[in-house]
Parts: sequence; structure tokens; C-alpha cells
Amino acid sequence: MEKVITEIDSDGIARVTLDNPSKHNAFDDQIIAQLTDAFSAVAANSNVRVMVLASEGKSFSAGADLDWMKRMASYSYDENLQDARALALMLQTLKTMPQPTIARIQGAVFGGAVGLVSCCDIAVAATVATFSLSEVKIGLVPATVSPYVIEAIGARAARRYFMTAERFSAQTAKHIGLLSEVIGPENLDKQIGLLIDALLANGPEAVIASKQLVADINGQAIGSNLIEHTCKMIAKIRVSEQGQEGLQAFLEKRKPHWLED
Repeated sequence: MEKVITEIDSDGIARVTLDNPSKHNAFDDQIIAQLTDAFSAVAANSNVRVMVLASEGKSFSAGADLDWMKRMASYSYDENLQDARALALMLQTLKTMPQPTIARIQGAVFGGAVGLVSCCDIAVAATVATFSLSEVKIGLVPATVSPYVIEAIGARAARRYFMTAERFSAQTAKHIGLLSEVIGPENLDKQIGLLIDALLANGPEAVIASKQLVADINGQAIGSNLIEHTCKMIAKIRVSEQGQEGLQAFLEKRKPHWLED
């Protein structure tokens, strides 16, 4: 049974939705595989401009499914390694999608689901949402999600929440960098709509290139090689078809073609 639903509208907005509300959208190996396939398909679709990651029901995701955890308890080291690699592939597939990604968070986010939120470019949560990196409560560690969570919230906050497994609020999640926006539940979709409109107003290729720019530059020392890379990048996009269209539209005080009805 498909528990991950993908819908793509005529504006190029893809919505990938976890549809397992009876289990608080907890995921197992099958759902992880379905998410990986969904993210890969959206990433490869040149008609998609933005992807929203959402879920049905009260919770965004409770993390690992209990039945899956029961099965994992009897796994060998090699089976556990294979299982972890599948989760890592799903997270990396989401993180490296060329299109901008927005997490829509209406409720609780526990365990590995914090990794899903961390992998999205923008995360918008309702004020009622709560978060917990709960792995240590059962004697485990959030190892597979850790690169993405640490990048999102920083090492010091990660040390605290990895070790305490405290439940923290949406406001705290925003303060430490996990969330971009916190808003009343009744305005959650409106706020995401505004972000989508902002993204669609920009040059499609420039948006993708800007996302890749951050991935290329982040953590790099500012030296001659990096400076030359950025110079070549802007020169290349200025002479591209889209760059020329954007510049001419600006100078001629008209809408660029990507905004035409």
C-alpha cells in the first residue's frame, strides 16, 4: 500500500505527502523506499519548480515505526548497516534535490523525522508543533540524521538535544535554526503559499543555481580558487538565455517570460 503520495500541479508545485496518519506518519523500510523514489522522481522532473513535503493527520511524523523497530531488534550488524544506508540514501536524496523544498509541519516531529525537516531548504511549522531527538531514550543515537541536523541547528544545540531527548517547542526550533517560520495553524498553508509565490517569481534556473551555490560555497575557505569559481558562475549565468531575458526585462521595465500568463 502506498503511504507516500506525490501530486504535481500545473504550476510545477510538487507535494509529497506522508499518508500514514493512524501511525502518526511513522516510517519503516518500505516508506523510506517510497520516499526515496518520490524524491528521485521529483528531482528528475524539469517541470517541477518547488516541492512541499507534508503529512496527513495530527503529527508530522513520529520517526521510526514501532513494528520496524521490533524487526530491527533482531537484525545482525550487516542487516542494520544495510537498513541505515537506505535511510541515509533517502535523506541525501532529499537534501540534494535541485528544486527548492519546503517542509510543512502541522504537529509532532520525533526522531528521524527531525532529519527530514533538516534536509529541506525551508521549514514552516504551526505553533502547536513539537520536536524531539528521542533516540537516546531507547539507548540509540541519531547517527544517520546527525549530519543534516547539526548543519541546521549547530553543534552546541545538537549536543544538548541529542543527549537530553527533551521535547522542545516550535519557537525553540526556530531559535536554534531548525525552522524558518512559526505561524498559527490556521495560517500555515497561507504562509507556505506566500513562500511558493516568492520562489515562482524568480528565474527558475537562477533559483536552482542559487541552491547549488550554497552547497558549493558552504564551509569553503575564501581563497583564489573559490573567488574564481564564483566569478565564472556569475559570468556564465549572465550570458545564459535566462540571464539575458531577466536583464532585458528589468531594463525594459517588463515582466520576464517566466512571469507571463
